[in-house]
Amino acid sequence: MKVTDFNFELPKELIAQDPLEDRASSRLLVLHKETGEIKHRHFRDILKFLRKGDCLVINDTKVIPARLLGKKTDTGAAVEVLLLKRKSDTVWETLVKPGKKMKVGAQVSLGDGLLTGTVIDVVEEGNRLIQFSYEGIFEEILDQLGQMPLPPYITHQLKDKNRYQTVYAKHDGSAAAPTAGLHFTKELLKEIEDMGVTIAHVTLHVGLGTFRPVKADTIEDHHMHSEFYVVEDEEAKKINDTKKNGGRVICVGTTSCRTLESAVNEDGTLEAKSGWTDIFIYPGYRFKILDCLITNFHLPESTLVMLVSALAGREHILNAYQKAVEERYRFFSFGDAMFITNDMEERE
Repeated sequence: MKVTDFNFELPKELIAQDPLEDRASSRLLVLHKETGEIKHRHFRDILKFLRKGDCLVINDTKVIPARLLGKKTDTGAAVEVLLLKRKSDTVWETLVKPGKKMKVGAQVSLGDGLLTGTVIDVVEEGNRLIQFSYEGIFEEILDQLGQMPLPPYITHQLKDKNRYQTVYAKHDGSAAAPTAGLHFTKELLKEIEDMGVTIAHVTLHVGLGTFRPVKADTIEDHHMHSEFYVVEDEEAKKINDTKKNGGRVICVGTTSCRTLESAVNEDGTLEAKSGWTDIFIYPGYRFKILDCLITNFHLPESTLVMLVSALAGREHILNAYQKAVEERYRFFSFGDAMFITNDMEERE
């Protein structure tokens, strides 16, 4: 299957640069995954499409302010360090710009020396392992110095760090937000629970692979980056009980989807476990546990467009995206949402 099969025309002005003031006021394209039927609604209308007995699965990872600006200690040249994965208390795998001059032994000063780092190794794809030195608590220093690592297609400055964070973000570790969750408010989640929908939490720390373009010509040749996930006992039970009782498992975002599909057994039961996943979902994949998906509109030729195409079919997805462009939906991280469902009936 060719990567170009998942291309579509997107006018640049439809890329959302800023979050809406009211999270839940974004638009919602509802797509029937089997028939391709489309409805245009607003995100609050998600209540009408959920059913008592469903389970909503949310990813409670928290984005860390992982973008650090500093200087090379010897020359004073500007350096940008993006934290990717914590390897130990003081060592992180990082993406450094410009990277070529940051050889093993090179040192960087961040925040006028509040944080210093030494490159100790060069690993996969030119990423640097940096050992940091500091006094005090690393997380507090990071909160003081770091910026939110916004995707490259967002050029506006984010005024409030919390707007690139879900209202249920809990566990530090992501280099990017699970953006489908940005539409939820605490009030909306309470309404959902009050109507008899179970809410289950999983954790997947989103890596920068989310934004990396697919460079291979064919899908099968693409290598996915691994990300760390956790499914707790109690949350696995909620999801398994939902399936047992005939309810639907509705994932909020592709990260929740990938977590469940990584932790599910062949018989369709979810296992409480943690580990690294590099699962790549594209057309032909058979979902073992997910029924429906709440997601944003993704980049052309991205692994995320391939994932939603596996759920609803490439033709239905590309048609829905074309309709979204015609209707001037907002795209990507701060954009509007899509609900891929198996039931289009609207509850009063």
